[in-house]
Amino acid sequence: MMKLMSVLLVLSLGVACSSKKKVKDVDNSKSIARDYEVRDASSTVRPGWIEDAETWTEQEKMDTTKFRYFAYETEPKVNRDIACNLAKANVRTDIAAEITTFIQKSLASSTEGQAAIDANNPRTQPMREFVSNTLAERVQSLIHGAAVIKTYWEKRNYMVKLGSNKDYVGFTCATLIRMDSARLKAAIDRASEEVVKKADDVDTKENVKKALENLGEDFVKARQGEV
Repeated sequence: MMKLMSVLLVLSLGVACSSKKKVKDVDNSKSIARDYEVRDASSTVRPGWIEDAETWTEQEKMDTTKFRYFAYETEPKVNRDIACNLAKANVRTDIAAEITTFIQKSLASSTEGQAAIDANNPRTQPMREFVSNTLAERVQSLIHGAAVIKTYWEKRNYMVKLGSNKDYVGFTCATLIRMDSARLKAAIDRASEEVVKKADDVDTKENVKKALENLGEDFVKARQGEV
């Protein structure tokens, strides 16, 4: 199962001014205490993009306006090929999961959305079931053009003496993904339309439409730290 590693940009507040945090590559030989040792890796440093793709790519002067960036790292697997193939194969799944969560939070955070997902209203049940059970799959089918631009892997020795529940060797793999912002926005807007269609009555449709209005644009801005 892949871990979603993409994090929204955060502002570090000072007494009289503010500045964006910095994301740095990590020297494996100086890592904090963990329940494993890194025995081999594709690089001598752990890339900063694994922890915060958006901030790292901005620091590297990459185009963060035209593209949105996501980073994912797998759980330990028995070999490197399995880990990296899994990391690449599940790109759309994890982007879809993040989008689905954003849609669910947008519904829950607005008065209109709360009314639409009211569990006491039987008329909203089909829509609630769609959001809970089908939306992520639907969003995944709408995502196109996600490209892997960087890959990083580690061979780890997990050891009981370091805190692991058993001694074993595991390989993890991380990927940095780039997706066109316009395509991402379009996918989210279409997913929002699917949710609206599942509402059974006029009032609910209107509430859902208001709750999810401009959601694609809001998602892109949120990942840029603008909202």
